[in-house]
Amino acid sequence: MSGLIDTVTREVLNAPMWLVLLVVGGIVFLEDAVFVGFVVPGETVALLGGVTASLGHVPFPVVLVVVVVAAIVGDSVGFEVGRHLGGRVVQLRAFARHRARIAQAQDFLGRRGGSAVFLGRWTAFLRAVMPALAGMSRMHYPTFLAWNAAGGIAWGSVVVTAGYLAGRSCARVETWLGRGAGIAVAVIAVVALVVWQVRRHRADAEDVHDARREPASERSPIA
Repeated sequence: MSGLIDTVTREVLNAPMWLVLLVVGGIVFLEDAVFVGFVVPGETVALLGGVTASLGHVPFPVVLVVVVVAAIVGDSVGFEVGRHLGGRVVQLRAFARHRARIAQAQDFLGRRGGSAVFLGRWTAFLRAVMPALAGMSRMHYPTFLAWNAAGGIAWGSVVVTAGYLAGRSCARVETWLGRGAGIAVAVIAVVALVVWQVRRHRADAEDVHDARREPASERSPIA
């Protein structure tokens, strides 16, 4: 798997500007619109976008705008999917292994309202499902949009900036040792990040398995 990630990362870091923006914006959009976040978390590619900006391949402001807009629009599409499909959304195969966490997310949304949309932006699982759950709950769209936009702007700014700052060290390596060495450091950083994401998803899956075995009265809600 790491070999595939290494290859993909190198291709992105060497791709034309329009292709980098298309990949980054497309995955961030799809994460929330059609639940791609279960497979490829959007924050990983948003960080990668920040890295490419730090290496001078794409302008930082452009990456930031693309990520923020893709996040907001993707959430809005996910909201409409939930509103129009209703309970059929949670019956999709993508949700089959996450029933317990979906129930917790619905409870979280019921307790926190619009603020759950903002807070959900910072967690991979909630980022993928919260827009659809908000649509299912019949939340007023203006309320959803306000919290969605706030979350998209804050999350996009933090993640892209983090990737940019991390990439600055890669740029310094590139200056000292050459472009190939800089890209190598960037690849190592992104591979490490993706491996961490995979391990976190596995840990989440184990938590769900444990939650299914606990009595309902002993389960704690998402906070």
